[in-house]
Amino acid sequence: MSSTLKLSQRETTFNHEVVTRFELYNSLFQTLPFYQVKDTGILLPFFSSHCEKETAAFSSPTEIIESFFEKYVPGIDQREQINRMFRFIQYIERQVVLFDAIEDSLFNKIGKTDDSGSLQGLLQLAGQSDKVREELSKQLNKFSLRLVLTAHPTQFYPGTVLGIMTDLIDALKHNDLNNIDVLLQQLGKTPFFNKTSPTPVDEASSLAWFLENTFYHSAAGIQARFEEEFDINPTNSHQILEMGFWPGGDRDGNPNVTTETTASVASLLRQILFRCYYRDFRVLKRRITFRGVEKTISQLEKLLYQNAFNPEENPKDLQSELLSLLDSIRHTLVTEHYALFVDIVDGMIQKIRLFGCYFATLDIRQDSRILRNVFKYCSQQPQIRSGLDEHYESLSEEDKLKAIPLNEADFHCPDDEADMTKDTLNTIRLMQQVQQSNGEKACERFIISNCQRASDILQLMNLFLWSGWKKESLTVDFIPLFEMVNDLANASAVMESLYVHPVYKEHLKLRGNRQTIMLGFSDSTKDGGYLMANWSIYKAKVELTALARKYNIDLAFFDGRGGPPARGGGKTHRFYASMGSEIANDHIQLTIQGQTVSSQYGSVDTATFNMEQLINAGIVSALKPNENDLLGEESKNLISEMANESYRLFMDLRQHPLFVEYLEKFSPLKLLSKINISSRPTKRNSDAALKLEDLRAISFVTSWSQLKQNIPGFYGVGTALKKMKDEGKWEQVKSLYYTSGFFNTMLDNCMMSMSKSDFRVTAYMEKDQKFSQFWKTLKAEYDLTKAMLLELTGSEVLMQEYPVERRSIAIRERIVLPLVTIQHYALRCLDDCDDDLKDVYKKLAIRTIYGIVNAGRNLA
Repeated sequence: MSSTLKLSQRETTFNHEVVTRFELYNSLFQTLPFYQVKDTGILLPFFSSHCEKETAAFSSPTEIIESFFEKYVPGIDQREQINRMFRFIQYIERQVVLFDAIEDSLFNKIGKTDDSGSLQGLLQLAGQSDKVREELSKQLNKFSLRLVLTAHPTQFYPGTVLGIMTDLIDALKHNDLNNIDVLLQQLGKTPFFNKTSPTPVDEASSLAWFLENTFYHSAAGIQARFEEEFDINPTNSHQILEMGFWPGGDRDGNPNVTTETTASVASLLRQILFRCYYRDFRVLKRRITFRGVEKTISQLEKLLYQNAFNPEENPKDLQSELLSLLDSIRHTLVTEHYALFVDIVDGMIQKIRLFGCYFATLDIRQDSRILRNVFKYCSQQPQIRSGLDEHYESLSEEDKLKAIPLNEADFHCPDDEADMTKDTLNTIRLMQQVQQSNGEKACERFIISNCQRASDILQLMNLFLWSGWKKESLTVDFIPLFEMVNDLANASAVMESLYVHPVYKEHLKLRGNRQTIMLGFSDSTKDGGYLMANWSIYKAKVELTALARKYNIDLAFFDGRGGPPARGGGKTHRFYASMGSEIANDHIQLTIQGQTVSSQYGSVDTATFNMEQLINAGIVSALKPNENDLLGEESKNLISEMANESYRLFMDLRQHPLFVEYLEKFSPLKLLSKINISSRPTKRNSDAALKLEDLRAISFVTSWSQLKQNIPGFYGVGTALKKMKDEGKWEQVKSLYYTSGFFNTMLDNCMMSMSKSDFRVTAYMEKDQKFSQFWKTLKAEYDLTKAMLLELTGSEVLMQEYPVERRSIAIRERIVLPLVTIQHYALRCLDDCDDDLKDVYKKLAIRTIYGIVNAGRNLA
């Protein structure tokens, strides 16, 4: 069947099943027995239609809101108008959940374009010949995929709502109308937000929902299929699938994460995992009722129950003991009971091999500037005998690398020392305890954010050696995070200094000659714009790969990707599929952040599909590389020219005197810290005045998405393309778009960002006395970028090649347009309202943020 026909069928299915069912089930909301719900349900279509009509006419949010109430609900006072708007928000929030659930329930019909990027695609490839199957097995035995769940504050659905969504998806799959009705009632009564900000442990508990409810099943299912279909040694220490976890370990800029937090989260992950094991065990116990296994099953039950419900304070790693008990049961079944129910035992064995006693590796992350201060403090403690004097700080980088002693000590930080110093040193000690309790993989990675030099890594390594760790048993990977454009350019020089350093070289041997390097998409976009960020990371990967191959290092890139294209998201698997042979791709590691967690990994079906796509991308790009993905010098020069032109324009915008003020005034930036979804401040140096360099990339991108302008996802692209056309290089650019997977994906993701932009919402700013010209500058680049991309792709509309996704975005944007209108109205009212209404308007604006991000699925 042709891809065009399949696309047409998916579009027809989407229109007939998703859109029609949404309209049908949406009407059920009006029958819910809640306060004013019928009145709200009747008024909302009129309000939505009014917003669409008046937005198209470029009316201001104030004009839209005031004219609506004057026409449809005349005679009510300001407070009652606000009350009605809160009701609209509640209703729309639940409409978004319903639409999500309907789409997800039909995922197997509309979400999968074909099997080419899945496990089924690999099986079809393996079916070509025994040689191909052997090559696939060989590649799988050295390939790994690591998904790392992060604590970034844009996962807006609380666990209670996620649970309802899971049940609603199942009910929708079976057209169970009665259950759907009841679940919508439950949804109507369930709060969507917290009254107080969560603690880091609360955040960990919230994200652990996905480990327990989706990844536990989907990862184990994928692993089982691979072991069944390919020649993979299950007893090998190498794992195809690995999970990582940041909540409770990531303390970069979050003063609320402490050593106690990290210890609590490590215990939490272990306990949740054992509860999963115990649920599986209950099934095993019901089936395996034969003689010869009673004692072993009793031992297994006692271990699992105790660790699931009555955990000890300092437990031990039980992975080997659990596997031994299960192997014993398996042996008895095979030898004495015709292997009856051995598949249930095999399933548990696979899960325990996969997740051990830790579920997901708890990464520790801290800023290099904090770590430098801790190193300075320790070097001055007499009992450490560092041999460093006050002149160390003024040494050149080369001399610092020679001076760092890398000696061992057993220094305990005094309780009255500064909090950051105490936390760093105590956490380093805690990592050893966590490894002893939950297994080495439970906590074996320390990420140095804002890493700028090799001494940042060696100084951290020395902090471990001063805290009781020994060189010969330092089971920790030190991972530099390069984020800014300049740091990316210097990354290879930093790593070469480490690869030739005798002590670090020995440490790498201890760690299997594997080096992980993290690259930050979010901050590099904020620093240099969309094109420059993507190109800087691509170049850094090429240079770092060449260097690793020179020193025989097994290199793993860990990509700090967010949800939207502006933060490295979008069609992520296509980026990995397009990595040419110049870039190491045996290990794919990436962060899963924000709404992407629930939109792409919220159900077993979607999680399985998205993991399979990433695995397929890594395997196929290695075995069947597309020669066009290896960029030639001419192509590299072309992209470099475009990146430089885009960077120039983006930096001009960033340095505009109205840039920060515009973002503060017209977006909910200043209110993001009031949203009770995160323990983390919206900016570093949270007590200081707002500066762009302190603003977190996630807050930066979220603010632009709330404005419906998505500047970080496209700004500068149009100008760069026009420059190429003006210089007579247009045919080269077109050829590059149609042949290079990397360039094609980068621009397709740019079009996705633009599809979620709507400058009509802010068209009223064109008449603003102060910001008119600034808004016109943004709009002009949007118009230019859209025109250039449509010409380049030969399309009439953005995302023409992805009609289902385009239609989904359009419906979601229409659903939340009233929220966007209310938000802009509330922000304007804050500038000119009585003091007794300021808090009310702040709450009104804040409440809209949830629905807008949830509907966008990868906006933040």
